Formats: sequence, C-alpha cells, structure tokens
Amino acid sequence: MRIPLARILEARDKSRDLYSIDRETAYLRHEALQERAQHKAEKRISELFIMVLCVFVLIGGRMGFVSLGHATANNDSTLAEKHTRSRADIVDRNGRVLAANFETHAVYAQPHDLINPTNAVAKLVEIFPELDHERLLRDFTGKRKFVWIKRNISPEQKQAVHDLGEPGLMFGPRKMRVYPNGHLAAHILGGTTYGEEGVNGAELIGVAGVEKYFDNELNKTGENDGPLKLSLDLTIQDATERVLSGGKNLMNAAGATAVLMDVHTGEVIALASLPDFDPNNRPLPPNPTEKKSSESVLFNRAAQGVYELGSAFKIFAAAQAMDLGIVTDESIVDASAPMKIGRFTIKEFRNRDYGHISVSNVIVKSSNRGAARLALSIGHEKQRDFFKQIGMLDPAPLEIIEATGSQPLFPRNWTKTAAMTIAYGHGISTTPVHLAAGYAAIANGGYYIKPTIVKRSERIQRQRVLSAQSAAAAMTMLRKVVTHGTASFAKVAGYSIAGKTGTADKPKANGGYHKDKVISTFAAVFPADQPKYVLVVSLDEPVDRSGKEPRRTAGWTAVPVAAELVGRVAPLLGLRPQFKVAAVSQTDLNSH
Repeated sequence: MRIPLARILEARDKSRDLYSIDRETAYLRHEALQERAQHKAEKRISELFIMVLCVFVLIGGRMGFVSLGHATANNDSTLAEKHTRSRADIVDRNGRVLAANFETHAVYAQPHDLINPTNAVAKLVEIFPELDHERLLRDFTGKRKFVWIKRNISPEQKQAVHDLGEPGLMFGPRKMRVYPNGHLAAHILGGTTYGEEGVNGAELIGVAGVEKYFDNELNKTGENDGPLKLSLDLTIQDATERVLSGGKNLMNAAGATAVLMDVHTGEVIALASLPDFDPNNRPLPPNPTEKKSSESVLFNRAAQGVYELGSAFKIFAAAQAMDLGIVTDESIVDASAPMKIGRFTIKEFRNRDYGHISVSNVIVKSSNRGAARLALSIGHEKQRDFFKQIGMLDPAPLEIIEATGSQPLFPRNWTKTAAMTIAYGHGISTTPVHLAAGYAAIANGGYYIKPTIVKRSERIQRQRVLSAQSAAAAMTMLRKVVTHGTASFAKVAGYSIAGKTGTADKPKANGGYHKDKVISTFAAVFPADQPKYVLVVSLDEPVDRSGKEPRRTAGWTAVPVAAELVGRVAPLLGLRPQFKVAAVSQTDLNSH
C-alpha cells in the first residue's frame, strides 16, 4: 500500500516509524469501506420495505373490493353524506305529496359467514318468491364474498330475515322513493333508481320526467326552500286520467293523451298519457329490436310524441291572415275545386266543394282549400316566422326530460307548397303540448307564454304574437265550430266551449298513410266568453263502432271525450255553470 508523500515527510520530521503510518492508513480505509457498505445495505432494505408495503396495500385493497362485490365501503365523508342526504319531496300546487322518501333497508349476504347456505336460500325464497333459487344457491356456495339479495325490503320482510338467525345475512339502511298515488301523474313524475351504491346507503337519482329534469335540485336538500311544487292539481289530474281512460276504451283507441293548461300563466294543470305505468315499479325500456319506443307504456304522448294534428292548425292561418290585415272574418276565400299543388290535388273531407266561402266558414266547415288559400296570401316566409313565434318549431319548453327531445318535424325548405299543407295541419308534426300553447296565445288575447309544469311565482314572461282584435275574432270562429260546425258534441250544460277539431291520417313506418288509422284531436278553450283554460285531447287510432259504419273523425271521437272532461273538471277549477234563465212575463206571474 502506498503512503502519501506528505505523510512520509511529516513522519521523518517527527522521527516516526513508516510502518505504523502504513497500518493506520489501512485501518482508516477499512473503516470507510465498512461505512459505505452499511449505508448501501440500509438503502436496499428501505427500498425493499417500500415495495413490500405497496404490494400489501394493493392486495389488501383488491381483497376489500372483492369482498364487497359491486358495493363500496363508503368510508369517504363526502360519499357518506351523499348516501344519507334526503331527496326533496315533490308536491302538487296545493302541497299534496306526489313523491317522497321512505326509510327502509337492503339485505345482503356474506356467504363465508353463513352457517347453512342451503337452508338460508330455501328460507329466503319463501320470503322473496321472486328470487332465483338456483342462482342464489350458486352465489352462496361459490367463491363470492358478497351478494346483494334485495335492495329494498319492508319492515315485515326485514323481521322475517332477522328471524332466520343466519349471521351471514346483513342489513343496510336505504331511502326508498315512494309515489303514494300509484299510476297518477306517472309520465310527469317519471321515476328514480339507485346511482352510486354501497352497504351503508345509496344515492337516489331520477331516470325520467321531472325527477330526471330536476335531479340536481332535488338532491340539494338543505339548500332549497322545501319541496318541488308542480303546477298540477292532483284532484283534476285524477279526474282527467279517469275520464281519458274511459274515453280511450269507449273509442277503442290504441292510446290517448290530454293536456289542460291555464291560458294566462302557461301552467299545466293536468297532463295525461295512456297507457301508463306505476313509477313505484317502473318497467324497463322496450327492446328496440322487438318493439317501437312509441308503443311502450313509458312513452309520453303529450310531451314526447310528435304527430300531424290535422285541421286543428287551420285557426293559425286565419288568425295570422287577419292580424296582417289581409282579410277579415267575413272576407271571401276561393275554396272551390279543383286546387292543385304540382301534381297533387288538395281535397276536402268526403270530396266536398265549398265554393267561395268566408274566412269564418273556412274554420267552421274546416276547409283544406280555404286554409291553403290563406297560407298563400300570408306567404311562406311570414308563416314560418309566426310558427317560430308560437313555439311550433322548437322542442316543447316543459320541465319534463322527455320534452327536451320533442323536436317538431317540418320541411327544412319551407316553400309555398309546404305552407299550403301546413296551413291545414299536414307536413308538420308537433306535440299536444305545442298545440295547447298555440291555442293559449289565441285565448289570452294574443300573447305566447311558455308552458310550464312548475307552479309559477315569478312574473310571467309573455310575447305578443297577435293583436287583441285578431285573437278575439279567432275565438269567435272557434266558438262557431262548436255551435255550427264539426264540434257540435262539445256542448256542455252550463259551460260555453270553443275549439277546433283535427283528424289526420296516421303515417306508415315505410312511407305513405294508413287509410283506416288516424290521430283525432280536439283543441278546446273554456269558458268561451272569458277564456281561462285550454284543453287538448288526442286519440291514437280511435274508432267509434256505435253506428252502422265505423267512425274515426275527431267530431265523433275526440270531441265527446273532451266534452266529458270539461264537464268533470270545470267545477273542480272553480268555474260556476252559467244557465240562461227564460224571461217571465207579467201574464205568467198573474196566472200563478
């Protein structure tokens, strides 16, 4: 080993032995090597410890996830708060409960803790007959560490499970969404399901209707002012559904819908769609390969279904033409035959020829040619602008999630030809809610108000679309439709009704129209002298078989149902019947 020169010179100066210096240097080097080796070993041990810790955490986490199946432990405080937070109630305009929460429990199993899995399965199937015995037995005797049995159980069922005495059967707290009125207002409320879920709770989320539309607001309990208050009146909703159901059956219809709206506020007082369902046990959506969505009980015909609504649209042509100063109600219109659009001929019902008739009679007699002439005088661009103003070209602005997708169908190239057919309700498809809002604009003196399913407390926003004079003249025409026209069955004792019928051939899936299937509609306004409400009743494929021949037009099908509805709900709305009292002469008095 070499000794540094500086050390040798120092040793000579001090007369020291060079070999002792060599031994000292070797010792110092040995100490340094030992220190480096120890440091390296400690570093390797630390790295190995960290690796083992990571593997342990990973395996432990995986075991925890497997032991809970698809459930989560929910130890996080934010998640626990979400699970225990109470979803806000939904009430009608008078505060009556439409949807609320109910404290209940879920039952689950930890199969490795079961004493007798086979017996437990047999007893559980007795308590819950809908369970699959074979599948549950496989789950209990297999490798699973966690098995959901039922997400919601009644107190009686909980006690029955508890009495089995199986330590592997466990309970978890739940909040269940309850609709105490069953089917009533089902298409408005929609329904809920569980979102993020664990053994200690589950998050309620909306899946349809107002439950879905207001999902965030309903789950912000403590941040709102109480329940969600709808514009519905529960009593009137019940009466509407009962009468509509009877009318649907009487007219042998495949489906039916009704919309009752306040013409001054836009509030929907009742909205019904049949067939319906129970939101407490909401069915699954249909398989698209097996059934059309429009045939499902979940389909909301009032706010979701877009249809050609036929002659009910003719009043818009008359009202706009009068508002533009083109005609008056007594102006003469050429409705004589023939009238052609290209290679197509515009026909009247039963090939009638009305000749030259007044604008008023275009509506009363429901002339297709007369409405088409009015559209030509208006012009296709102005007609389109008017329809835009009254909301006919956009989805219905109703706070039901299905309404957001109710895009009306109309020609993108709005030509003169399109304007003529649209004037009598063909070539454009909208929802009954659209039609109700359009009629409300006529009934309230010319203001378009967006319809709403929520009870309004703020100032109503409205847009003038017609002059008061034009709206009043249009109302007079609608009244004549009932007194002298196609809606003669709409006469209800004590109540004056105005309105317009509409019968449209139902389109085929592959193009063209059915000859024996129609959508019949009646848009009614009452009381006619001081309009307060608009009612739209629409029947899908109705047929009245009470006569010698089947009758499908709105005058025979939708009108009688609407008249029955008005007679039933008008007193509930606080409208007193008005009867004309015959004058009594002095001679009559003297005779008594």
